[in-house]
Amino acid sequence: MFTDFTATDRWTKKQVHVLYQALMVAIATRHADAVDIKFLVDGRPVWVALPHPAWVEYKKRTGKMITDSLAKEIAGHFLKTSLDAGEGLGREMYALTVEQTLKHLDAIVAEAESPVANSV
Repeated sequence: MFTDFTATDRWTKKQVHVLYQALMVAIATRHADAVDIKFLVDGRPVWVALPHPAWVEYKKRTGKMITDSLAKEIAGHFLKTSLDAGEGLGREMYALTVEQTLKHLDAIVAEAESPVANSV
């Protein structure tokens, strides 16, 4: 869903192509307690960092795991909603909090469970 998509910037009305490129554990690359997910936004690299404690909190709340595929969807959902809201994407790296990560995860789950999503 959110590994290859377009979004429309709210203010400029410009269509932006977003393409997932990589997932890396940030402990090894930048000594951070996060998973870094790289996208190309109109060819420009943009990283979304999801904090490792979100994995623990989600497991505690639901008994389920955040998989790599789900992490890509969370980061992609963040990028799409940011663009659609007109928040722009002027930075190269965005670090989400645990609560932001879980908020985007909940939105993905709700969309997947909606009758409209299931009828397509």
